[in-house]
Amino acid sequence: MPELLVAAFWLWVAGLALALAGAAQVARWTITLGAAAGIWGALAALPQGGGELTLPIALFDQTVRLHYEPEALWLMAFGLIPGGLAAALCTPMRARRRGWLAGVALSFLGALGVFGLQDGYSFLIAWELMSLGGAVMLLSERASVDSGRSTLYMLALLEVGAVAVLLALLLLAEGAGGSLGFGGFGAGAARLSAGMRGFIGVLLLAGFGAKLGLLPFYEWFPSAYASGSGASGALLSGVVLNAAFFALSRGLIEWLPAPAPGLLGLGVLVTVVGVLSSILAVLYAFQQDDWRRLLSFSSAENAAIAVTGLGACLIFRAGGQSSLAGLAWTVAVLHLSGHALAKGGLFLAADGVFAAGGGYRLAQHGWLRTTSFIFGIGALFAAMSLAAMPPQIGFATEWFTFQTVFQGFHLASLGGRLTLSLAGAGLAITAAVALATFIKAFGIGLLGGGLGEHGERGERRERGEREPRLARVGRGYDAAVLLLGLAVLVTAVGLPVWLAGLDAADISHFAVHAARQMSSGWLLVPLTAAFAFISPSKLIIVMPLLAIVPLILLLNARRHAVRRAPVWYGGLEEDPQRSATTTLTFANAMRTFYSFIYRPTLDTAHEHRVVSYFIRKLQFEHDIADVFGPTLFMPVRRAVWRLAGRLRALQSGDLNFYLALVGALLVVILALTLR
Repeated sequence: MPELLVAAFWLWVAGLALALAGAAQVARWTITLGAAAGIWGALAALPQGGGELTLPIALFDQTVRLHYEPEALWLMAFGLIPGGLAAALCTPMRARRRGWLAGVALSFLGALGVFGLQDGYSFLIAWELMSLGGAVMLLSERASVDSGRSTLYMLALLEVGAVAVLLALLLLAEGAGGSLGFGGFGAGAARLSAGMRGFIGVLLLAGFGAKLGLLPFYEWFPSAYASGSGASGALLSGVVLNAAFFALSRGLIEWLPAPAPGLLGLGVLVTVVGVLSSILAVLYAFQQDDWRRLLSFSSAENAAIAVTGLGACLIFRAGGQSSLAGLAWTVAVLHLSGHALAKGGLFLAADGVFAAGGGYRLAQHGWLRTTSFIFGIGALFAAMSLAAMPPQIGFATEWFTFQTVFQGFHLASLGGRLTLSLAGAGLAITAAVALATFIKAFGIGLLGGGLGEHGERGERRERGEREPRLARVGRGYDAAVLLLGLAVLVTAVGLPVWLAGLDAADISHFAVHAARQMSSGWLLVPLTAAFAFISPSKLIIVMPLLAIVPLILLLNARRHAVRRAPVWYGGLEEDPQRSATTTLTFANAMRTFYSFIYRPTLDTAHEHRVVSYFIRKLQFEHDIADVFGPTLFMPVRRAVWRLAGRLRALQSGDLNFYLALVGALLVVILALTLR
């Protein structure tokens, strides 16, 4: 329904104008209404895709057209659901909502363009608009030196990606006769050499991977996300991340012809980058003690899993396995769709805890004992999905991903078979660490109580004092988290029905009914039930029977006293009587085992009174070093500073010197013109 998408566009434009004018409350609901129109319009246009819309403007004699493929509508709808709820709840930083809402409107407008624009000029504008919107959101929420540095770091890496995208578009336009219209890219790329097509594929991977968090770009995620709120994280990990993946998928699937020489090598590269990115991102996510930093690394991990599926699609397509290529591509789209819902749920749950006075740090404050039951259910479903636990959508899509890479034996090339086998092993590591990560996040961040009989609660009882009540999470956050949690479950349960929405896209790209062959009745199958099958729809009937196990454990706990022990590691300023574990306690074993990746640092500083025997203050700090920061980004930064220092002489203020520079420039221009 193009009319609803047009309505969403104008509502977001109006919301942007209202936010800049200072009418934050009206802008908030205008932007939310635009998100609702976008969701409804996208879902109503499935499964065939949206109609074409030509705008009455032109850029460099290129008519601006909008056309939404089924996968674009699918990813946009799933990304806008948490984005719309985040806009409705708004940022918890109440004093800065005007600027934040303007950033939200810019991000939505940019994503709408990335999903539908059909020429390079307007596409690059929309791509940069998404980056600008994210920066405005983050800077509006916390205007500080650290926040500014993190945002500039994000923008610097995103601009590196934008330059790579620009170069790729220019090379594709050269093959298409100089036109930047996407319709001619496929035929134009066929005229280029195999090496040039491979180079374009690498540029697209690096350019769009900057927003997806592929290595080495995932290192901007934690500092940027942690400088904002969970609402900003829900937008960046939802519609913005989905738009970036759609752009990468369109570039590798549509713009590069198939079959083509070198396609196998490109597929191997994409798969390897995706697997390595997912492993590194989830290992760093496991070590975080801040909701936003943990969830940001998890976003990079899930985006990398989807990119791994995209790489498998290229490998199968190079091997002539169209059905398996369609399966791998469909699974990648499904994975990011479910991820947007689950990640939005936990980001908004973190905002609810923050708004109640708990901050963003993962600590045992027993939030589920003081909040409503529905908040806990929604957060639990979201965490289960991100941990790939049945019957949630995250479990179904990761199961599909494993079944896809396990079918590498159909390939004739040894390189393809070996790559997919190793990818399966790497994804197994990722899944295991992700499970531990979200057990830690939910168990310590929401479920853990920590006030034992021998702790502060017991002391108050002995003194006859009343226990203070912890603040309650707001009802708006309760409803939003429950809605997203239920959406995660409903998406998994109804997957045999929803898959029909991507069948037209599979026919368009691969000429096969891959999505239709991924279900058999209420069973989910990787093209055939003879290979493997699961059924989340039936699991919700069987899983209540598994509740007998925790009931038995509870009965057993009543017969045996609970033993409480102080924290044995952590370096955190916590009362050991209040909790038996911390996030660092939970993750220390993994930090020690993978020390060659984490490179943990421990620093101790002493402050003495007179002599070293009398210590006045002992300060202990620990951290983990980045992999790419010291070896890749810091040398570039130092080189830029050195160059800036040498160019500082140009700012001498001497008018004669400036006139000499202008004269030399005119001579150079004249010489080039004469030549």
